[in-house]
Amino acid sequence: MKFIINLKQAFFLSFILCVNGMFAQEIIPDEVAEIEVVETEVVEEPIKVMDSVVSPGARKIDGVAAVIGDYIVLESDVDNTVLQLKAQGVNTDDFTECELFGKLLEDKLYSHQAVQDSIIVNDMEIYSFVDQQIQQFLQQTNGSMDALLNLYNKEDEKSFRDEMFEINKNQKLAQEMQAKIVEDIEITPEEVRDFFNGISEDERPTFGTELRVAQIVVEPEVTEAEKQKVIDRLKEMKADVIENGASFRSKVVLYTDDKSSVANGGLYTLNRKQPKMVKEFRQVAFSLKEGEISDPFPTEYGYHIIYLEKIRGQEYDVRHVLLMPQVTDSQIKEAKEKIDKVREELINEEITFAEAAKKYSDEKETKYDGGQLINPETQDYNFELTGMPTELYTQIQNLKDDEISLVLKDQDRTGKISFKLLMVSGRVDEHVANYAQDYLKIKGIALDEKRLRAIEKWQKETISETYIKISGAYRDCEFASNWLKK
Repeated sequence: MKFIINLKQAFFLSFILCVNGMFAQEIIPDEVAEIEVVETEVVEEPIKVMDSVVSPGARKIDGVAAVIGDYIVLESDVDNTVLQLKAQGVNTDDFTECELFGKLLEDKLYSHQAVQDSIIVNDMEIYSFVDQQIQQFLQQTNGSMDALLNLYNKEDEKSFRDEMFEINKNQKLAQEMQAKIVEDIEITPEEVRDFFNGISEDERPTFGTELRVAQIVVEPEVTEAEKQKVIDRLKEMKADVIENGASFRSKVVLYTDDKSSVANGGLYTLNRKQPKMVKEFRQVAFSLKEGEISDPFPTEYGYHIIYLEKIRGQEYDVRHVLLMPQVTDSQIKEAKEKIDKVREELINEEITFAEAAKKYSDEKETKYDGGQLINPETQDYNFELTGMPTELYTQIQNLKDDEISLVLKDQDRTGKISFKLLMVSGRVDEHVANYAQDYLKIKGIALDEKRLRAIEKWQKETISETYIKISGAYRDCEFASNWLKK
């Protein structure tokens, strides 16, 4: 169990380095693969080191701490990592300098092998993520790009964006490589039982208090005329692209109601093995041929058309336009009156919550299951109190078991309005792990360990086959992996 916890902390650290690490992630040409350290010294002749030129008389103040295949780790990377972690409020006392350095080596090993295995990442997706990051960073400087460049010691916005792009692209390669290593790993019930029985009773995990939550959702009714109006508009957009050569991306920018996707032209990357979108969206996307545009189709969010831009193995790059049928104030008022009556029936015990959900709820995913919410992390009905989504927790924190909430008005990211009632339908107090009661959680932990063991085995084999050179004081580190090939 301690092994699992330690490696999970390491993965968390890797994620932080991805999001916040403004340190170099260079790819080195063959002619400098033998450089160990670029010491502080006067240079008499121009020397090309990585992508920069050191002019005569200039001083190179950084050094190469390690070479991993085609990648390097600079001496400054560890220091910059510590600064970034501290800026995010992470207690760096929990990690030694050698442990941080080891994580940088792992990231470079993943990236290097991803390139060797011809793993491709979507550059448009990376650029979009960089845009989001910069907007977040600008909040630190009250929107001033000059102050931001000064904060990170960058000469101009282009070089700043280019470095962020390389950082994120390399990290994405590393993530895809890790995913490839574990993608086919599964676990049997017998393996889960053996794993659980192998944990001594005094080391079994304790699971915190868990709640079951049910809800009834009522949405304003949309008229058939309004639905047809939206469908006709989408058909016109499709025809304009096919018949007149109009840009699908421009349709997204001008018309989509999915405002969060406007910045990247409505682009989403779908993977057959990693469902992220609603079922109807995925089914249509995977039925298209490259370059094809779908007919309008409905989801819970509204009506869409999808353009399948590119197929890359298991990944599909799609763009979509979302249009939401409009509802009037009177329709919103009618929905509110409807759910008020539902609550009155529940309070008067004229109907059970499960019966009311089946009869009145507009949420297809839960109405036939008593309104029970499913935890997306565990795929069961239980939500651990400390890990519950913040919005849901604030809505139910003062509810007693089986108490009906007041009517809550909800609005999603597209602006769609609905009304809902919530009820805490069950509670499991804090307890030591029990095989029968906590099977799904135990299965998840067991699967995590099996994956981590596979990654450990992959690392051992790949390190032995990859050119690696560790320089300077880092050769004295006691690494968990055999980076020094002793």
